[in-house]
Amino acid sequence: MASSNFIDHVRLYCRSGNGGAGAVHMRREKHVPKGGPDGGDGGRGGHIILRGSTNLWTLLHLRYQKHVFASNGEGGSGHGSTGADGKDIVLEVPLGTIARDAETNEIVCEITEHNEEIILAKGGRGGLGNQHFNTSTNQTPRYAQPGEAGLDTIFVLELKLLADVGLVGFPNAGKSTLLSVLSAAKPEIADYPFTTLVPNLGVVSYRDHRSFVMADIPGIIEGAADGKGLGLRFLRHIERNSLLLFLVPADADDVAKEYEILLGELTKYNPELLDKERVLAISKTDMLDEQMIEEMKALLPKTLPTLFISSVAQMGLQELKDLLWSKLNPAKS
Repeated sequence: MASSNFIDHVRLYCRSGNGGAGAVHMRREKHVPKGGPDGGDGGRGGHIILRGSTNLWTLLHLRYQKHVFASNGEGGSGHGSTGADGKDIVLEVPLGTIARDAETNEIVCEITEHNEEIILAKGGRGGLGNQHFNTSTNQTPRYAQPGEAGLDTIFVLELKLLADVGLVGFPNAGKSTLLSVLSAAKPEIADYPFTTLVPNLGVVSYRDHRSFVMADIPGIIEGAADGKGLGLRFLRHIERNSLLLFLVPADADDVAKEYEILLGELTKYNPELLDKERVLAISKTDMLDEQMIEEMKALLPKTLPTLFISSVAQMGLQELKDLLWSKLNPAKS
Protein backbone atom coordinates (compact mmCIF):
# COMPACT_ATOMS: atom_id res chain seq x y z
CA MET A 1 0.00 0.00 0.00
CA ALA A 2 1.35 3.43 -0.87
CA SER A 3 2.59 5.50 2.01
CA SER A 4 0.09 8.28 1.24
CA ASN A 5 -2.71 5.81 1.92
CA PHE A 6 -1.82 5.36 5.57
CA ILE A 7 -3.95 7.82 7.54
CA ASP A 8 -3.97 7.52 11.34
CA HIS A 9 -5.55 10.85 12.31
CA VAL A 10 -8.86 12.36 11.12
CA ARG A 11 -11.14 15.13 12.40
CA LEU A 12 -14.91 14.72 12.04
CA TYR A 13 -17.80 17.06 12.70
CA CYS A 14 -20.60 14.79 13.93
CA ARG A 15 -24.26 15.66 14.39
CA SER A 16 -26.61 13.01 15.67
CA GLY A 17 -30.30 13.14 14.79
CA ASN A 18 -32.95 15.14 16.64
CA GLY A 19 -35.76 13.23 18.29
CA GLY A 20 -39.18 13.47 16.68
CA ALA A 21 -41.93 15.48 18.37
CA GLY A 22 -44.75 13.78 20.22
CA ALA A 23 -48.18 14.10 18.60
CA VAL A 24 -51.20 16.02 19.86
CA HIS A 25 -54.20 14.00 18.69
CA MET A 26 -57.66 13.09 19.99
CA ARG A 27 -59.34 9.79 19.30
CA ARG A 28 -62.16 10.32 16.84
CA GLU A 29 -64.19 7.32 15.74
CA LYS A 30 -67.79 6.60 14.84
CA HIS A 31 -69.88 6.24 17.97
CA VAL A 32 -66.98 7.66 20.01
CA PRO A 33 -67.50 11.41 19.70
CA LYS A 34 -65.30 12.31 22.66
CA GLY A 35 -62.42 9.89 22.64
CA GLY A 36 -59.42 10.63 24.79
CA PRO A 37 -55.93 11.70 23.69
CA ASP A 38 -54.03 9.16 21.57
CA GLY A 39 -51.05 11.11 20.26
CA GLY A 40 -48.03 8.83 19.72
CA ASP A 41 -44.41 9.41 20.73
CA GLY A 42 -41.74 10.78 18.46
CA GLY A 43 -38.98 8.51 17.14
CA ARG A 44 -35.41 8.58 18.40
CA GLY A 45 -32.82 10.53 16.43
CA GLY A 46 -30.14 8.54 14.63
CA HIS A 47 -26.94 7.62 16.50
CA ILE A 48 -23.42 7.91 15.12
CA ILE A 49 -21.70 4.61 15.88
CA LEU A 50 -18.12 3.35 15.62
CA ARG A 51 -17.66 -0.31 14.68
CA GLY A 52 -14.36 -2.19 14.80
CA SER A 53 -13.23 -4.09 11.71
CA THR A 54 -10.22 -6.34 11.17
CA ASN A 55 -10.51 -5.63 7.45
CA LEU A 56 -9.22 -2.09 7.94
CA TRP A 57 -5.80 -0.87 9.05
CA THR A 58 -6.03 2.83 8.24
CA LEU A 59 -8.51 5.72 8.56
CA LEU A 60 -8.09 6.62 4.88
CA HIS A 61 -11.76 6.00 4.07
CA LEU A 62 -12.74 8.76 6.55
CA ARG A 63 -10.14 11.29 5.43
CA TYR A 64 -12.47 13.26 3.18
CA GLN A 65 -15.66 12.66 5.18
CA LYS A 66 -15.45 15.88 7.19
CA HIS A 67 -19.13 15.95 8.21
CA VAL A 68 -21.25 13.06 9.50
CA PHE A 69 -24.97 13.74 9.94
CA ALA A 70 -27.47 11.18 11.24
CA SER A 71 -31.13 11.61 10.30
CA ASN A 72 -33.83 12.93 12.61
CA GLY A 73 -36.57 10.84 14.19
CA GLU A 74 -40.06 11.25 12.80
CA GLY A 75 -42.90 12.75 14.77
CA GLY A 76 -45.60 10.64 16.38
CA SER A 77 -49.13 10.43 15.00
CA GLY A 78 -52.64 9.53 16.04
CA HIS A 79 -53.87 6.20 17.35
CA GLY A 80 -50.77 5.95 19.57
CA SER A 81 -48.44 5.48 16.60
CA THR A 82 -44.77 6.10 17.40
CA GLY A 83 -42.66 7.88 14.80
CA ALA A 84 -39.86 6.02 13.04
CA ASP A 85 -36.37 6.27 14.52
CA GLY A 86 -33.76 8.20 12.60
CA LYS A 87 -31.29 6.08 10.63
CA ASP A 88 -28.05 5.37 12.48
CA ILE A 89 -24.70 6.13 10.82
CA VAL A 90 -22.11 3.37 11.35
CA LEU A 91 -18.45 4.26 10.79
CA GLU A 92 -16.18 1.24 10.45
CA VAL A 93 -12.71 1.80 11.89
CA PRO A 94 -9.60 -0.36 12.36
CA LEU A 95 -8.89 -1.95 15.71
CA GLY A 96 -6.88 0.35 17.93
CA THR A 97 -8.87 3.49 17.04
CA ILE A 98 -9.56 5.98 19.82
CA ALA A 99 -11.99 8.91 19.66
CA ARG A 100 -11.28 12.20 21.42
CA ASP A 101 -13.45 15.23 22.02
CA ALA A 102 -11.66 17.88 19.96
CA GLU A 103 -12.52 20.64 22.44
CA THR A 104 -11.46 18.93 25.69
CA ASN A 105 -9.02 16.35 24.21
CA GLU A 106 -10.74 13.81 26.45
CA ILE A 107 -10.84 10.19 25.25
CA VAL A 108 -14.47 9.29 24.55
CA CYS A 109 -14.01 5.66 23.55
CA GLU A 110 -11.64 3.15 21.98
CA ILE A 111 -12.26 0.22 19.66
CA THR A 112 -10.18 -2.91 20.25
CA GLU A 113 -12.32 -5.84 19.02
CA HIS A 114 -13.82 -6.91 15.71
CA ASN A 115 -17.50 -5.90 15.37
CA GLU A 116 -17.35 -4.00 18.66
CA GLU A 117 -19.83 -1.11 18.48
CA ILE A 118 -19.75 2.05 20.56
CA ILE A 119 -22.14 4.99 20.22
CA LEU A 120 -20.02 8.05 19.52
CA ALA A 121 -22.90 10.55 19.46
CA LYS A 122 -26.35 9.61 20.77
CA GLY A 123 -29.44 10.68 18.91
CA GLY A 124 -32.00 12.80 20.74
CA ARG A 125 -34.90 11.08 22.47
CA GLY A 126 -38.34 11.33 20.91
CA GLY A 127 -40.93 13.49 22.67
CA LEU A 128 -43.91 11.98 24.44
CA GLY A 129 -47.33 12.23 22.79
CA ASN A 130 -50.28 13.81 24.56
CA GLN A 131 -51.63 10.39 25.58
CA HIS A 132 -49.05 10.42 28.41
CA PHE A 133 -50.42 13.64 29.91
CA ASN A 134 -54.00 12.53 30.46
CA THR A 135 -55.04 13.06 34.09
CA SER A 136 -58.29 13.04 36.02
CA THR A 137 -58.32 16.82 35.97
CA ASN A 138 -57.06 17.26 32.40
CA GLN A 139 -58.60 14.56 30.24
CA THR A 140 -57.95 16.31 26.93
CA PRO A 141 -54.36 17.59 27.07
CA ARG A 142 -53.56 19.55 23.94
CA TYR A 143 -49.80 19.55 24.30
CA ALA A 144 -46.97 17.07 23.82
CA GLN A 145 -43.21 17.01 24.25
CA PRO A 146 -40.89 18.23 21.51
CA GLY A 147 -38.08 15.90 20.50
CA GLU A 148 -34.70 16.16 22.21
CA ALA A 149 -31.96 17.80 20.14
CA GLY A 150 -29.10 15.68 18.85
CA LEU A 151 -25.44 16.32 19.65
CA ASP A 152 -23.12 18.59 17.67
CA THR A 153 -19.53 17.63 18.43
CA ILE A 154 -16.16 17.56 16.72
CA PHE A 155 -14.27 14.34 17.29
CA VAL A 156 -10.68 13.44 16.51
CA LEU A 157 -10.10 9.80 15.59
CA GLU A 158 -6.59 8.46 16.16
CA LEU A 159 -5.26 5.05 15.24
CA LYS A 160 -2.79 3.26 17.49
CA LEU A 161 -1.74 0.05 15.79
CA LEU A 162 -2.46 -3.18 17.64
CA ALA A 163 0.45 -5.59 17.32
CA ASP A 164 2.17 -8.20 19.47
CA VAL A 165 5.70 -6.99 18.72
CA GLY A 166 6.78 -3.44 17.93
CA LEU A 167 10.10 -2.91 16.14
CA VAL A 168 12.00 0.04 17.60
CA GLY A 169 15.19 1.40 16.10
CA PHE A 170 16.92 4.27 14.37
CA PRO A 171 16.57 4.70 10.60
CA ASN A 172 18.60 2.12 8.65
CA ALA A 173 18.69 -0.31 11.59
CA GLY A 174 17.25 -3.03 9.32
CA LYS A 175 13.69 -3.10 10.71
CA SER A 176 11.97 -3.27 7.32
CA THR A 177 14.36 -5.96 6.11
CA LEU A 178 13.71 -8.05 9.23
CA LEU A 179 9.94 -7.70 8.84
CA SER A 180 10.10 -8.70 5.17
CA VAL A 181 12.13 -11.82 6.00
CA LEU A 182 10.01 -12.93 8.97
CA SER A 183 6.61 -12.26 7.36
CA ALA A 184 4.91 -11.77 4.02
CA ALA A 185 4.94 -7.98 4.41
CA LYS A 186 6.69 -6.09 1.62
CA PRO A 187 7.80 -2.76 3.06
CA GLU A 188 9.89 -0.38 1.00
CA ILE A 189 13.59 -1.04 1.61
CA ALA A 190 16.50 1.19 0.56
CA ASP A 191 19.86 2.30 1.88
CA TYR A 192 18.91 5.76 3.08
CA PRO A 193 17.25 7.11 6.25
CA PHE A 194 13.46 7.29 6.62
CA THR A 195 12.69 4.81 3.86
CA THR A 196 9.75 3.75 6.04
CA LEU A 197 7.32 6.65 6.30
CA VAL A 198 4.36 4.67 7.62
CA PRO A 199 4.02 1.73 10.04
CA ASN A 200 3.95 -1.70 8.41
CA LEU A 201 2.28 -4.79 9.85
CA GLY A 202 3.36 -8.35 9.19
CA VAL A 203 2.11 -11.72 10.44
CA VAL A 204 5.05 -13.87 11.56
CA SER A 205 4.48 -17.62 11.20
CA TYR A 206 5.64 -19.74 14.10
CA ARG A 207 5.76 -23.46 14.90
CA ASP A 208 2.62 -25.63 14.74
CA HIS A 209 0.72 -23.10 12.59
CA ARG A 210 0.86 -20.42 15.27
CA SER A 211 1.62 -16.79 14.53
CA PHE A 212 2.03 -13.32 15.97
CA VAL A 213 1.84 -9.79 14.54
CA MET A 214 4.89 -7.56 14.21
CA ALA A 215 4.79 -3.81 13.49
CA ASP A 216 7.65 -1.89 11.87
CA ILE A 217 7.47 1.61 13.34
CA PRO A 218 9.14 4.40 11.30
CA GLY A 219 12.64 5.20 12.52
CA ILE A 220 13.07 7.20 15.68
CA ILE A 221 15.83 9.78 16.00
CA GLU A 222 17.32 11.40 19.07
CA GLY A 223 14.87 14.10 20.11
CA ALA A 224 11.83 12.31 18.65
CA ALA A 225 9.87 12.74 21.89
CA ASP A 226 10.39 16.50 21.52
CA GLY A 227 8.95 16.49 18.00
CA LYS A 228 12.05 15.98 15.87
CA GLY A 229 11.96 13.80 12.76
CA LEU A 230 9.02 11.46 12.31
CA GLY A 231 9.12 10.04 15.82
CA LEU A 232 6.40 12.06 17.54
CA ARG A 233 3.96 11.25 14.76
CA PHE A 234 4.39 7.50 15.16
CA LEU A 235 5.49 6.97 18.77
CA ARG A 236 1.85 6.43 19.76
CA HIS A 237 1.78 3.22 17.71
CA ILE A 238 4.30 1.69 20.12
CA GLU A 239 1.89 2.12 23.06
CA ARG A 240 -0.35 -0.76 21.95
CA ASN A 241 2.41 -3.32 21.34
CA SER A 242 2.72 -6.13 23.89
CA LEU A 243 6.48 -6.44 23.49
CA LEU A 244 9.16 -4.09 22.18
CA LEU A 245 11.95 -5.45 19.99
CA PHE A 246 14.84 -2.99 19.90
CA LEU A 247 16.96 -3.33 16.78
CA VAL A 248 20.49 -1.91 16.76
CA PRO A 249 22.89 -2.56 13.85
CA ALA A 250 26.26 -4.16 14.62
CA ASP A 251 28.06 -1.37 12.78
CA ALA A 252 26.76 1.30 15.18
CA ASP A 253 29.45 3.39 16.87
CA ASP A 254 28.20 2.37 20.32
CA VAL A 255 25.52 -0.33 20.45
CA ALA A 256 24.79 0.08 24.18
CA LYS A 257 24.52 3.86 23.90
CA GLU A 258 22.21 3.61 20.88
CA TYR A 259 19.90 1.32 22.87
CA GLU A 260 19.91 3.76 25.80
CA ILE A 261 19.01 6.67 23.50
CA LEU A 262 16.09 4.71 22.04
CA LEU A 263 14.89 3.74 25.50
CA GLY A 264 15.26 7.34 26.66
CA GLU A 265 13.09 8.65 23.82
CA LEU A 266 10.32 6.17 24.66
CA THR A 267 10.55 7.07 28.34
CA LYS A 268 10.24 10.79 27.60
CA TYR A 269 7.21 10.14 25.40
CA ASN A 270 5.45 7.80 27.87
CA PRO A 271 7.14 6.44 31.01
CA GLU A 272 4.63 3.55 31.10
CA LEU A 273 6.42 2.04 28.09
CA LEU A 274 9.17 0.94 30.51
CA ASP A 275 6.70 -1.61 31.91
CA LYS A 276 6.61 -3.51 28.61
CA GLU A 277 8.77 -6.57 27.93
CA ARG A 278 11.89 -5.65 25.95
CA VAL A 279 14.22 -7.69 23.74
CA LEU A 280 17.37 -6.41 22.04
CA ALA A 281 18.46 -7.77 18.66
CA ILE A 282 21.81 -6.80 17.14
CA SER A 283 21.29 -6.82 13.36
CA LYS A 284 23.77 -7.17 10.49
CA THR A 285 25.98 -9.50 12.58
CA ASP A 286 27.04 -11.55 9.55
CA MET A 287 29.98 -9.10 9.42
CA LEU A 288 31.16 -10.07 12.94
CA ASP A 289 33.33 -12.99 14.06
CA GLU A 290 32.88 -14.87 17.34
CA GLN A 291 35.44 -12.79 19.20
CA MET A 292 33.77 -9.49 18.22
CA ILE A 293 30.37 -10.84 19.28
CA GLU A 294 31.72 -11.84 22.70
CA GLU A 295 33.33 -8.43 23.15
CA MET A 296 30.06 -6.72 22.24
CA LYS A 297 28.06 -8.93 24.65
CA ALA A 298 30.26 -7.75 27.53
CA LEU A 299 29.16 -4.15 26.93
CA LEU A 300 25.41 -4.83 26.83
CA PRO A 301 22.94 -4.85 29.76
CA LYS A 302 23.09 -8.25 31.47
CA THR A 303 19.37 -8.33 32.36
CA LEU A 304 18.18 -7.61 28.82
CA PRO A 305 17.53 -10.65 26.57
CA THR A 306 19.85 -10.13 23.59
CA LEU A 307 20.27 -11.97 20.30
CA PHE A 308 22.67 -11.48 17.39
CA ILE A 309 20.92 -11.83 14.03
CA SER A 310 21.31 -11.20 10.32
CA SER A 311 18.22 -10.85 8.14
CA VAL A 312 20.22 -11.15 4.91
CA ALA A 313 22.22 -14.21 6.00
CA GLN A 314 19.21 -15.73 7.86
CA MET A 315 21.24 -15.96 11.07
CA GLY A 316 19.53 -16.32 14.45
CA LEU A 317 16.03 -15.71 13.10
CA GLN A 318 14.46 -18.91 14.46
CA GLU A 319 16.04 -18.25 17.85
CA LEU A 320 14.57 -14.74 17.71
CA LYS A 321 11.09 -16.07 16.95
CA ASP A 322 11.41 -18.61 19.78
CA LEU A 323 12.38 -15.86 22.22
CA LEU A 324 9.61 -13.52 21.11
CA TRP A 325 7.01 -16.28 21.32
CA SER A 326 8.14 -17.29 24.82
CA LYS A 327 7.87 -13.67 25.98
CA LEU A 328 4.43 -13.22 24.40
CA ASN A 329 3.09 -16.56 25.67
CA PRO A 330 4.96 -17.46 28.87
CA ALA A 331 2.35 -20.09 29.80
CA LYS A 332 2.46 -21.81 26.38
CA SER A 333 6.20 -21.82 25.68
